[in-house]
Amino acid sequence: MAVALRSLCVLSALGLAFWPAGAASAATAGNDYPTLAVADYVFGCMKANGETPQALRECSCSIDVLASLLPYDRYEEASTFLSMVQVAGEGSDLFRSAPEARAAVQDLRRAQAEADIRCFKSAS
Repeated sequence: MAVALRSLCVLSALGLAFWPAGAASAATAGNDYPTLAVADYVFGCMKANGETPQALRECSCSIDVLASLLPYDRYEEASTFLSMVQVAGEGSDLFRSAPEARAAVQDLRRAQAEADIRCFKSAS
C-alpha cells in the first residue's frame, strides 16, 4: 500500500531549492511532462509520504524517473484509465478489461516501481 501511495507524487517549484542547481535541469531535460502534471504528482506524493524536505526530494525524484521511462502521453492515458476504473457502474468494466487500458496501466505501474526503487531508498 505504501508503494502505491508513493506513486501518487508531483514536483513543485519549491523542490528546486533542495536540489543542487544542475540536478533539476539534468533530471528534467528532455521530459515533456507539463509543469502542472509534475506539480500535481509531487503534491499527491508528499501528502502520502509526509510533507518534509526528504519527501519533497524523493517525490521529485520519483516523477523525474517516471518521466524518463514513460512518455507523457502514455502517463496521461494510464492515469485516465485508472480514474475511470474508480467510477461506479458497468462503464468502468470497459476500462478494467480493455487490453489497451490494461497495457497502459501496467506500463505506469512498472515505471512507478522503478521510481520507488531508485528514489525511496530509506523506505523499508
